[in-house]
Amino acid sequence: MSNNLMGIYTIWLRDLRRFLRDKSRIVGATVQPVLFLLFLGTGLSKGLTISFPGDDQAGYLTFIYPGIIGMSILFTSVFSAISIVWDREVGFLKEVMVAPIARWAVAIGKALGGSTVAMFQGAVMLIFAPLVGVKIGLGTILILIPLMLFVGLSLTSMGIVAAAYMNSMQGFTVIMNFIMLPMFFLSGAMFPISKLPLWLGVLVRINPLTYGVDLLRSATITMNHFSVAVDIGVVGTFGLIMTALAVIMFSRQEG
Repeated sequence: MSNNLMGIYTIWLRDLRRFLRDKSRIVGATVQPVLFLLFLGTGLSKGLTISFPGDDQAGYLTFIYPGIIGMSILFTSVFSAISIVWDREVGFLKEVMVAPIARWAVAIGKALGGSTVAMFQGAVMLIFAPLVGVKIGLGTILILIPLMLFVGLSLTSMGIVAAAYMNSMQGFTVIMNFIMLPMFFLSGAMFPISKLPLWLGVLVRINPLTYGVDLLRSATITMNHFSVAVDIGVVGTFGLIMTALAVIMFSRQEG
């Protein structure tokens, strides 16, 4: 058991160090959400006919701000799993597979590493709160950090499930973009979900990211569509399922 715990820690630490040393990755993962927040958000706010808390532009930017944090966590979490594909291509994964640790420990270590990286990336977005009129105190930050880790763990496990059978980074990128973009746009990150047509409302409600965004919005600007218990329950259940699948599917891989 001690070997497995050490293996989980080592894999977690490796992913974290790779992230912290890759400055271009940090910058790139920050710029995209900021562009959505400041450029797309500002543009959309001028053409909307519905009102948000606050006045006009600031009100809409405040509304989408938690959704942009969710976007940052989504993309960082899922693409952190691309390291599995890279490790397989260079042969490092095969070396890990023959190490004296259980394969489920490898999957857990990757999930924890990816979710920690996503948490840090989401925390970076907090520095932009004053630009959109969001006041975040220390108490809010202490609540948001574990919530971002919680949401990131579910999404990272989803990425690991996909990466378990991907043989090229190009294929992984294409498939995950095909999945992530609809997840983001159908999460309520950019628009309220209270008055959607039936077919769109159904798609939004079966999207697990919807509840993650709602959870972040509740903690950030005290606005939510579902109850906190429902948000935590759905995200937690999705996370457990994805983690279990990641462990099962990863354990079947040959490296």
